[in-house]
Amino acid sequence: MTSSPLTHFDSAGQAHMVDVGAKTETARVARAAGSIYMQPATLELIRSGSAKKGDVLGIARIAAIQASKRTGDLIPLCHPIALTRVAAEFTIDEANNAIHCAVTAECFGRTGVEMEALTATTVGLLTIYDMAKAVDRGMRIDNIRLLEKSGGKSGHWLAE
Repeated sequence: MTSSPLTHFDSAGQAHMVDVGAKTETARVARAAGSIYMQPATLELIRSGSAKKGDVLGIARIAAIQASKRTGDLIPLCHPIALTRVAAEFTIDEANNAIHCAVTAECFGRTGVEMEALTATTVGLLTIYDMAKAVDRGMRIDNIRLLEKSGGKSGHWLAE
């Protein structure tokens, strides 16, 4: 059988955890983003800090950071990584009734932190949904994506 371009499959097509033992340790950074769209009244409730469950964005920030640290437990073939920094930022977009989340994850290691940044973004947005769903079940999480990554053999990559 020929080798798969998908690194999580061996030559027999079986799933496996990629061996990163021979890779060089380098500084690695990944940035991911996504958005949650909602009704104007829901956005105002979150912006004003008067949501019944408390500080929605503060809790979402902690949830995002916590999720980044658990990525290896959640994604079956993802390596556990010793993160050196995770920052989660939320921006309120009143014109589009949205909150945008951007996460930067960093480590010094043998494999990248893209999955940690993406997981953190997703969980941060899901936390907003969870905390506001009592008033707006129609919220929509959208456009979760990797924006940029650097480090390792493949070097720097920037989304178009």
